[in-house]
Amino acid sequence: MPNLTPELEAERVRIQGYAKGAGLDCFETIFEMVSYDQINQFAAYGGFPVRYPHWRFGMEYEHLSKSYEYGLSKIYEMVINNDPCYAYLMEGNLMMDQKLVMAHVFGHCDFFKNNVWFAKTNRKMMDAMANHATRIRRYMDRYGVDIVEDFIDKCLSLENLIDRYAPYNENPQGGRGSTSSESSDKPFLLRYEKEYMRNYINPPEFVAEQKRKLAESAARDQKFPPRPERDVLKFLMSFAPLQEWQQDVLSIIRDEAYYFAPQGMTKTMNEGWASYWHTTLMTTKILNDSEVIDYADHHSGTVAMHPQSYNPYKVGIELFRDIEMRWNKGQFGREWEECDDVNERRVWDKKLMLGKEKIFEVRKIYNDVTFVDEFFTEDFCIRNKLFVYKFNKKTQQFEIDTRDFKAIKAKLLFHMTNFGQPIIRVEDANFENRGEMLLSHMWEGIDLQPDFMNETLKNVYALWTRPVNLTTVMDKEGQLVRYDGQEVKMIKIGPETHLPAGEGDDGGDSGN
Repeated sequence: MPNLTPELEAERVRIQGYAKGAGLDCFETIFEMVSYDQINQFAAYGGFPVRYPHWRFGMEYEHLSKSYEYGLSKIYEMVINNDPCYAYLMEGNLMMDQKLVMAHVFGHCDFFKNNVWFAKTNRKMMDAMANHATRIRRYMDRYGVDIVEDFIDKCLSLENLIDRYAPYNENPQGGRGSTSSESSDKPFLLRYEKEYMRNYINPPEFVAEQKRKLAESAARDQKFPPRPERDVLKFLMSFAPLQEWQQDVLSIIRDEAYYFAPQGMTKTMNEGWASYWHTTLMTTKILNDSEVIDYADHHSGTVAMHPQSYNPYKVGIELFRDIEMRWNKGQFGREWEECDDVNERRVWDKKLMLGKEKIFEVRKIYNDVTFVDEFFTEDFCIRNKLFVYKFNKKTQQFEIDTRDFKAIKAKLLFHMTNFGQPIIRVEDANFENRGEMLLSHMWEGIDLQPDFMNETLKNVYALWTRPVNLTTVMDKEGQLVRYDGQEVKMIKIGPETHLPAGEGDDGGDSGN
């Protein structure tokens, strides 16, 4: 049950009323008052009070605790995409801070509920996380903590090898988010079942038959999967020789990766939308005279952006404000784009007043890539002094590398696409007819980091139990990287060797 003081509860009701009056549509939002130690614990668990036990959560907690104690950072708000939404307020904050956090949270809750990229997420994830924790603890009791934790380590190192767009691809044959490795003649996955129901849900003869069909299917296909598969975790879950508990643990890691994916896909928009609304509500409805200075100080700290850094709060809120201004004045469309008169553009104001309607539309259907691609204009870039910076080793300082708008926008979009992480696909699960896995890296001008690449290949091998190969480009030369369980070898790929789509192109130095 919420544990807010009567004063805070009165403010919550008041701010919620202002948010609804402004057009925000939120799930029921439950605020909890917690200590700084509790909020650090929840933050270490990704915002969820109960998750499966693992050393990385303890490591994150230690980092957050030390940062708070040494005055390096402080968590003001945390909100969970759930129905109802849960949000935390930290004890000891100023009343002004608590009101700011509430207004910010209602902006997030509106975004979670209405943005299309969150539509496929589990709205009961609080319960699902608790269920995941129970299942993993049961496996630890049965097989040993070290064995299960070691397997989780391997799965977590691969958690970004998913197809973040798969949940939005409706497939009439394969169902929602069906992957290319599935077809009607492929065997079904074994389903998670209670121990006492195993012989009924997955009887031994059924399991043996499914494995036989799987082997025959793989033998029939000259290339399996028939098309490159981006959801590497699902492919491993479906076809790697895993024990039932391992398959279930991998499915848990994958489910949670898909749950958190939209938050990465909309980080700039989400924080910008929440900041826009806390600013609007605080300055027009909520603040009293004595709180203005403190608010200005704390808000300016939130949206401050150093020259060599990127602040999603700052870029997000300024883009939403820019969209609102442009649609209010009619600074869009063919007539606006074709106007070359600088003076005319400066005073352009058709008084259409469509800004609020437009930003609500943008909040609903865009993600960060499409948001920046469409609304990050050259005028916006110049006004906000957004440039590409590069570290000068001679002066030991960051200096402006380019003021070219196209280069700036390209770099920004590049780092937003797939969260700036490499795109890896399964090309062949029977590479050279030896049962080896062939992965491909869609090279776009940025080489893989050798240490990360090698460790990832080792962890894929641990699940696949056969040698794993990866095609990529290193120093602008095609490479086949192979791990056979003993060592990592790199073999240059000659010009006659076919590289998967997306490789072999000179992607330039946009990420350097």
